[in-house]
Amino acid sequence: MTREFDFYVVPTPIGNITDITLRALNILKTVNLIACEDTRTTQKFLNHYDIKTKCISYHKYNEKERVELFLSELRDGKKIALVSDAGTPLICDPGEIIIEELIKNGYTINSLPGACAVTTFLSRIPRQSEEFTFIGFMPRIEAQIKTVVQKYFSSNLVFYESPERILKTLKVIGNVRNDAKIALGRELSKLYEEVITGTP
Repeated sequence: MTREFDFYVVPTPIGNITDITLRALNILKTVNLIACEDTRTTQKFLNHYDIKTKCISYHKYNEKERVELFLSELRDGKKIALVSDAGTPLICDPGEIIIEELIKNGYTINSLPGACAVTTFLSRIPRQSEEFTFIGFMPRIEAQIKTVVQKYFSSNLVFYESPERILKTLKVIGNVRNDAKIALGRELSKLYEEVITGTP
C-alpha cells in the first residue's frame, strides 16, 4: 500500500513513449486532473495508454491564473498530477509557482522518479568528476554566453540549446576555450538519437 498525496509531479518520456514507470501510469489514471503544458501533446500520450483523466493547460503564460483553480480543486478533495510535454516538470518547465503555493497552503506533494534529459545525457558521457552545473537554456546574446562560459570555466557545464543556435554557441565557447571537451546530444531515447564528442 502506498501513501496518498494531494499533488503529484510526474515525469513523462523525453522521446520513447514506453519510458514511463508503472507507478506514473497508475497515478495518471487515478488522479482527478492532469495539469499539462500542451493538452494536445499530453492527450496523445494518454491515448496511447488509454488514460481518460481530464487535462487542463498549465504553462508559463497562465501559471498564476491557474493556481486558484488548482487550490479550489484540492480544497474539494481532488487529486492533481503535473506533467510537462517531455521529461520532469520544473526542470526547464513550468511548475514553480504552483509548488510554492501548495507548500504555503500545506498540501502534500510527491515527486515521482523518471525521465530527465540531463541525467539521460550525462549517463553516457565520460567525465572525470561527478560534479556538474546545469544552467537550463543558454542565453541568446553572445556576450552573455561568454560570461556563462567564463563563470563555469572549470566545471562540467550542462545546458539546453536550440538546433538553430548551437553553432553560434559553440563558436563562442571555442573563442573562450578552444580546447574544451564538448559533448552534444539530440533526439535522446528516440530512433535517431545521436551523441557527438569532441572540441568546439
